[in-house]
Amino acid sequence: MYKKIILAFLVVNFLCSCISIKVDSATETPIEIGFVTAALPPTKPGFVPATLTPIPVATISTTLEITAPVNCKDSAVLLRDVTIPDNTQVKAGEKFIKTWELQNTGKCSWTDYTLVFSEGDQMNAPLSAPIPDTAPNKKVQASVELTAPATDGAYTGYFTLNDSSGKSLAIGIEKTFWVKILVGNVSPQPTSASTPFMPSSGNSNCTYTQNGGYVQELISLINQARAAAKLPALIVNAQLTSAAQSHSADMACNNFLDHTGSDGSWIGDRILRAGYPNTNYTEIIAIGTPQNAMDQWQADGPHWDAVLDSSSTEFGVGYAYYANSTFGGYFTVDMGGQ
Repeated sequence: MYKKIILAFLVVNFLCSCISIKVDSATETPIEIGFVTAALPPTKPGFVPATLTPIPVATISTTLEITAPVNCKDSAVLLRDVTIPDNTQVKAGEKFIKTWELQNTGKCSWTDYTLVFSEGDQMNAPLSAPIPDTAPNKKVQASVELTAPATDGAYTGYFTLNDSSGKSLAIGIEKTFWVKILVGNVSPQPTSASTPFMPSSGNSNCTYTQNGGYVQELISLINQARAAAKLPALIVNAQLTSAAQSHSADMACNNFLDHTGSDGSWIGDRILRAGYPNTNYTEIIAIGTPQNAMDQWQADGPHWDAVLDSSSTEFGVGYAYYANSTFGGYFTVDMGGQ
């Protein structure tokens, strides 16, 4: 039995990597410029678990003097809701501050950028509010003071991030980001959950955030890509999902992006631990939003081959967000088949 290993690939500002292990395959993938390789002997001697390195977040007091490259590309992702998660219960007439954490994933510095109310329930939001100057690859927190309506109900206000000329930026695959609150006796519909992470090594004092919406979106995007290639959709497998979620949490909480876990485990170790019996499996990892992940994989042939692998029949998707990590949110997709 042979194993084919496709290791980590650096794509501009994002990292993602892919390994593929299949029965009866003797093909060895040549290393191309831009790939980073590592020796992974079965016994993994001398492995040292990754340690968490807190990453500073841009604050409102930050002032930048940066000259953006000519014709630079703007890009942004929403990392998390710092305050007032979706469907937070708020008292009628109550004033509150909504804060989002964004990341500048483009090449342009954000100077004189603004948060602009777009549509929906305004809740006394100003028409625009300044965004702290933010360098490329840096994170920033943007806030706005709002007032809950006086009448019971569910309310949603939509906002955009606009550049100095007033043009709005896409936020991942979305055109807007939002605040959603519940006033009065209205049933909440939570979209995310915080889960303590208890790894066998590394950072054990970590509470990461899951995002069921992101997981479902990535499932849909992968199967849409397969449908466009006239391939059958992958079926969600609970064991692969468990292995993928565990690895995403490990990467987020221990601040690394790799197929080797903080305890030295490899994908085969993890899926076997989760109870998955098949020996034909593939793992790809990425950061950012679901569309960011797809873009990272599509930019590299071997990764896209994994997404469109005709021998895969089922998969599991994991996502974990931890603020004190380099990339914030981490995706793992484990695929398998007969």
